[in-house]
Amino acid sequence: MVAFLGMGLLGSNFVRAMIGKGEKVQVWNRTAAKATEMEKYGAKAFASVADAVRGADTVHLTLKDDLSVDEVLAAASGALKAGAVIIDHTTTSAAGAVKRTADWKAKGYTYLHAPVFMGPVNALESTGFMLVSGDQSVIASNEAALSKMTGKLLNFGEETGKAAAMKLIGNNFLVTFTAGLADTLALAKSMHISVSDVSALFDNWNPGAMLPGRLKRMTSGDYSKPSWELNMARKDTGLFMDAADKAGVKLAVIPAIAAEMDRYIAEGHGGEDWTVIAKDKLP
Repeated sequence: MVAFLGMGLLGSNFVRAMIGKGEKVQVWNRTAAKATEMEKYGAKAFASVADAVRGADTVHLTLKDDLSVDEVLAAASGALKAGAVIIDHTTTSAAGAVKRTADWKAKGYTYLHAPVFMGPVNALESTGFMLVSGDQSVIASNEAALSKMTGKLLNFGEETGKAAAMKLIGNNFLVTFTAGLADTLALAKSMHISVSDVSALFDNWNPGAMLPGRLKRMTSGDYSKPSWELNMARKDTGLFMDAADKAGVKLAVIPAIAAEMDRYIAEGHGGEDWTVIAKDKLP
């Protein structure tokens, strides 16, 4: 028996996929209507967290944050089956994942943090990526079940909490990538360039393909052979801001990048490759 706590877009589709594979699933959600909605797919909904987890061998969670995970698990604790496995797919802090792993182990339960790079469609279709790390014997015993939920299970080794950290790193990239696209569209607007023209540019020229090479250059520590000097990149950044300012269009990300460029130029790095702005940020 499986219990699933949190019937948002991701959790509800995970449950639908599980039922489609023949699993019996008990569900709960803070807003009860979202849980009862799942009964039309074959789930059994409960108004109480404790009732939802009672008898379940595995308890899955897709909640909001560390606080909500701790609150919901505290409400469930008195009804958990002896030896139950708790699989938490919530995006949380790494410290929170480490603490919960230790705390629940001390109580006699297995807690495994398994965040995902999956949207609702991925959850329904069992595609995308799921991340795990920590006790390898725990991961091995749950690998088959978790692999059924995702396209690829990524194991980041024995360090508890590393999966949580990798999830945050990935989400940080998604946030900055999307914010950068928003600024790109804002600049296009300021120069009366249509979205279709922007799309046509990126249909032909895919800067995303440069990511591995760019990461390698940024982390090499050698910025002495520039392909684009920081001074020139800063000049172009000024052109972006000037065009947007004249059109009354707000850029959210570029001004902060310009300020960072100015700091490095003031420190004497203007003639180096512009990726030198990563120099002080390397792990």
